Amino acid sequence: NKKIKKIVKEIIENVKKNGDQALRQYTKLFEKFIVKEFEIPRKKIILSSESINSELKNAILSAKKNITCFHKAQLLNEINLEIETGVRCQQIYLPLNTIGIYIPNGTAPLFSTVLMLAIPAKIAGCKNIVLCSPPPVSDEILYTAHICGVDKIFQIGGAQAIASLACGTKTIPKVDKIFGPGNAYVTESKLQVSSMFNGPEIDMLAGPSELLIIADDSANPDFIAADLLSQAEHDSSSQVILVTPCIQLAQKVIVSLNKQLLKLFRLSEILNSLSNSAIIIAKDLRQCIDISNIYSPEHLMIQTIKPRDILDSILNASSIFLGLWSPESAGDYASGTNHVLPTYGKSISVSALGIADFQKRVLVQELTPQGLIKLSNTIQVLSSSEKLEAHKNAVRIRVDFLEKIK
Repeated sequence: NKKIKKIVKEIIENVKKNGDQALRQYTKLFEKFIVKEFEIPRKKIILSSESINSELKNAILSAKKNITCFHKAQLLNEINLEIETGVRCQQIYLPLNTIGIYIPNGTAPLFSTVLMLAIPAKIAGCKNIVLCSPPPVSDEILYTAHICGVDKIFQIGGAQAIASLACGTKTIPKVDKIFGPGNAYVTESKLQVSSMFNGPEIDMLAGPSELLIIADDSANPDFIAADLLSQAEHDSSSQVILVTPCIQLAQKVIVSLNKQLLKLFRLSEILNSLSNSAIIIAKDLRQCIDISNIYSPEHLMIQTIKPRDILDSILNASSIFLGLWSPESAGDYASGTNHVLPTYGKSISVSALGIADFQKRVLVQELTPQGLIKLSNTIQVLSSSEKLEAHKNAVRIRVDFLEKIK
């Protein structure tokens, strides 16, 4: 959208030039909120727990435990090999130093996303975690951020928040990488700042949420309808798709959808989302799988009599839910997997968020004199062949030195 691109570019330039002054201007304009101090005082963060009932606290802590367990298992072992005598190569993992996480705080403050971003960041060893969220930041977000060890929380939202994390201001520190979902302005801002000279990396460009369900005649139509609606309520731009070879199942799902949606609050979002959506009658399960692999959904549910038998045939999906008893909501909140996922068919080549996104791989090599001598001819032949004489000389000068002191 050219209009969005233009607005976002102006916001970034203004924040880069005028810092906190620009942030105050945009917060008043877009959020209708006058900010005295962007950083939320530690006392207010700690006191946020008093506003959270014990049932919600326990649920957040239970989800935190599962997400921590699954993400700790993702830590990779370092590689330390003597490739040949006197030639040692290593691969080590270093945490990103300072990261920014963006948490939407509109009609549905996404405190669950705090868990999904802050927990792997802490496990990976990130030294500084900076959180931005539109004002007023909900107590649920403050409490969740606090128990996850977030260092600093700022009440700033939208494209201007992304710009401040990318450029740094007097108040808000510049970060090395920005994580988190947002609206079209936030997404466009992430795209633009990641292209700046000395700009930050970003996790991914997340679009509207997607769900595709593969189902056969063994599936429960009420379960399918509930799953479709659970994803449709995310956003008016979300898309949900049922692919099945069973027309009777599809008809039952439509009846159940119409009954269930009357009981739901976010009816406007759901109806808009359903207008983007479809039920596809395939000729057989093989064609269902082919359609899914082409679509490459963010969320894929397999509700068939033997769902695990189909798993090996799935080529593209961000997060997969097997069987009748694995609602997509489990992955959104508490099963342990991450809910920050590639959309728009990006699962063809992009993975779900994990520990690796908060670290960088660093390569180390160490040669002994004997190792260098043994490898020297190979290096010199290859570098000479590529007409890179300085490369050859860097080896030759050492070999000559070693021969002189024998």
